[in-house]
Amino acid sequence: MQQPNQRFMAQPWLETLLRWTDMERVVPPVPATLGAMDQAGVRVGLLSAWHGPNGVLISNDEVAELVGRHPDRFAGVATVDLTDPVGAVREIRRCVRDLGFVGVRVVPWLWNLPPNDRRYYPVYVACVEEDVPFCTQIGHTGPLCPSEPGRPIPYLDEVLLDFPQLVVVGGHVGYPWLAEVLSLARKYPNFYVDTSAYAVHRLPPELVEFLRGRGRTRVLFGSNYPMITPAQCLRRLDELGLGAEARELFLGGNARRVFSLPV
Repeated sequence: MQQPNQRFMAQPWLETLLRWTDMERVVPPVPATLGAMDQAGVRVGLLSAWHGPNGVLISNDEVAELVGRHPDRFAGVATVDLTDPVGAVREIRRCVRDLGFVGVRVVPWLWNLPPNDRRYYPVYVACVEEDVPFCTQIGHTGPLCPSEPGRPIPYLDEVLLDFPQLVVVGGHVGYPWLAEVLSLARKYPNFYVDTSAYAVHRLPPELVEFLRGRGRTRVLFGSNYPMITPAQCLRRLDELGLGAEARELFLGGNARRVFSLPV
């Protein structure tokens, strides 16, 4: 999820998402964000910072300030500038060691750089050293930007081969490359999928089947708030036909383990 600011909401690439979701370019106040979480029974949200080729959109310090005000409701996910590899490593160390962040996220379509690009590799080393997962986006893009950087094979496949200790969370399901996504999830024990940006009744059937069975420890719930609220995502959860264990792991157990969150 994000707690956006005016810089973020002013981005031109948001136009298609705003049209699809009937949202306005308005920053939701933090109490409204907490209310949206409460409505769906979401106890903790992972707040993502954003950095793109043109600079900071949501800074790590902005996220840290919100986490500091609501430490029982939010955990921070850092971002970095891929054009400054030394600075990126130092920033990851600062965010994890000093600010208590639980992950790092870089959105490949924003940079138009697939995750096997050399500019990511110092970031991966820092994530392994600091023992935090790397979060990325897989699949097509909602914004009118190239989708190719989100294709799992060969790009993410090469990363997972080169960094067997790196924990990777692929966000936004991975459509239309579901066969590639699930092949990676079966091949690599440290690769996870999150369902952010999807209402659960719109999840691809093959992902739901994976979630019900052997993939129940590998799929994490997400909303992509404020583009879609947690309540909208979960409205038809019962239709997935999840058993008690799979449901608990999907809604929280997997995230607590992957991001080392408090129980």
